[in-house]
Amino acid sequence: MFILPRSTNDFLFSDQDYLSIMQRRNFLQTTALCAVAVSTTGFVHFDGHAYAGDCETTTDILGPFYRPDAPQRNNLIVRGVKGMEVLLRGTVRHKDCTTPYKNAKVELWHCSPDGVYDNTSDEYRFRGTVYCDEQGRYQFLTILPVPYDQGNGQMRPAHFHLLVSAPGYQSLITQLYFTGDPHLKTDEQAASPTARRRILDMGSSADGRKEVVFEVVMTDNLMVEPAVLDRLAGTYVDEKDEKLKTEFFRRDHQLWRKAGTIVYGINLDYIGNNTFSQGGLAPGRSRTYLFEPQEGGAVKMTQTTVEPKAGTMVSVAYRKPEAALKR
Repeated sequence: MFILPRSTNDFLFSDQDYLSIMQRRNFLQTTALCAVAVSTTGFVHFDGHAYAGDCETTTDILGPFYRPDAPQRNNLIVRGVKGMEVLLRGTVRHKDCTTPYKNAKVELWHCSPDGVYDNTSDEYRFRGTVYCDEQGRYQFLTILPVPYDQGNGQMRPAHFHLLVSAPGYQSLITQLYFTGDPHLKTDEQAASPTARRRILDMGSSADGRKEVVFEVVMTDNLMVEPAVLDRLAGTYVDEKDEKLKTEFFRRDHQLWRKAGTIVYGINLDYIGNNTFSQGGLAPGRSRTYLFEPQEGGAVKMTQTTVEPKAGTMVSVAYRKPEAALKR
């Protein structure tokens, strides 16, 4: 049963350069995909208490409602704000899925009972940061968030946002949902197969409080959720010259960029912190794309290109909001 709170510029590398490395890139990509397939299906078993080896393989990106520097606290209850208290707890482990990770940083944020995120106040309402103990354990006491309308009639199910940072691994950004929420099936992100283990059952703690448990396993590399790639896909227009446009699209769980006369496009690698890079370039060359979702649905894209002779070149472009944007 689902219970709601009570109340409530574009410098292109030559196509010849790119094509000369495409064969090697395709080999590496295929090899990487095989490795992912093994890690996500080959070592999962139920040990009587949990699915051992059931490691996270995808990540979200930070959206417009994330605020850095949330206070270090595990009690997010706001005096005078009504809602059903719930304890979120779990353990952060190393990539072996077994060894606890001491001092991993865990950040939690969610909306208020009115469906609003506190992006401005000094109180950082319903936002907090904790560090895992010796056994890798973390917990937060807060209230259950509510579903909310994105402004286009599409309801997002109730959810927690979680950011787990552990030196040596790529940070995990994710959303946690709750079993029984009627909006799960109509939400692109929640309905994704990759979200299944993040739809949590509501149980009860030893002291009678409602609680949900989310176990975290860190990993070296994470793919971005397909629904998130769809949100980033589209045409971006340069902020200084509207004739300069960059188009991104999703294929095979990767973000691609259309480029010049290349037959198909260039696939990009996710390197964390909302940033994708173009791999396989000559020594001294690099190109990255930083995506920053904005309130209202627009997305800002900052492209940084480094060339040995030209140096570092930075350009900014925007993709306009879409009517059916999924936050």
